[in-house]
Amino acid sequence: MKYKILNFLRQVGLLLLVVWTVVSLVTLLIELVPGDPAIAVLGDNATPEQINTFNAKHGLDKPGFFFTYTNGELKWHGADNRYLDYWKGVLTGDLGRSFRTDRPVLGMIFERYPNTIKLAIAAMFIAILIAIPLGVLAGTNKGLLIDNFSSFFALLGISLPGFVIGPFLVYVFAVKLEIFSATGYMYPEDIVLPAVTLGAALSAILTRMVRSSVIEELGEDYVRTARAKGLSERKVVYKHVLKNGLIPVVTVLGLQLGVLLAGAIITEKIFSWQGLGLLLLEDGIGKRDYRLVQGCVLVISITYILANSLTDLVYRRLDPRIRLS
Repeated sequence: MKYKILNFLRQVGLLLLVVWTVVSLVTLLIELVPGDPAIAVLGDNATPEQINTFNAKHGLDKPGFFFTYTNGELKWHGADNRYLDYWKGVLTGDLGRSFRTDRPVLGMIFERYPNTIKLAIAAMFIAILIAIPLGVLAGTNKGLLIDNFSSFFALLGISLPGFVIGPFLVYVFAVKLEIFSATGYMYPEDIVLPAVTLGAALSAILTRMVRSSVIEELGEDYVRTARAKGLSERKVVYKHVLKNGLIPVVTVLGLQLGVLLAGAIITEKIFSWQGLGLLLLEDGIGKRDYRLVQGCVLVISITYILANSLTDLVYRRLDPRIRLS
């Protein structure tokens, strides 16, 4: 019981440390980007009074951090800075207001967040749907035609980036065959092309992992025992071999969720999928909306860490030896 409590506290501490580090780095990088948010929002014709009012409203009249370094002089500002004000807001559930729309950032994120999670889960589902059957076939037919085909598929999937696969799928299935819409997110079928684009590289990685795991497990003693008992080859592979072989695959799936969220930015841009990635790219970075960028990065990093924690739990469930250790 004591070990479980300590492990839980360690996980929470790690989560807080990573979130703090990521958001702090993003805040620092935003401060280093040239340009004035007030000019970006109000336009070049804004008067000094309008700019001062805008800066005062959003706290931009304060220094970015605890100190500033200008003209070779280090000046300390204490607690009166934007960085500390932002974290005070985070602790109370307030991520600030958008510079451009003046809407609460948290509300804007929650509007788009479900679309991104839906896309990531759909991409993961497609990757699993392709990788497990193909990986098992390749592993049980090592050196044969199906094995060579899976190797070619994996190499192709890893080599082609999303910004190549996406337009190609649009050209074939939206322009030529007219099966799906090129862009949009209103209908259930609109998720197919973005999910395939996002899941292509992951399916290639998982196919190779499933193949390697199956080949390794087929050489274990319990497989020979199962065959000696008269179990069918299908039952041996799918009931025993695949269960043990999925342990490293589950780990990769959890870690790849963060990659899917990052890759969703480009995929959402290609297909105009109204998710968190598009919000971060167009409304946040594109329009120098500091608060929106910070909020999006904060939510993405928390999602990534929670996915890793969930992966840990599933991993221990699949392999009791980890719990015993």
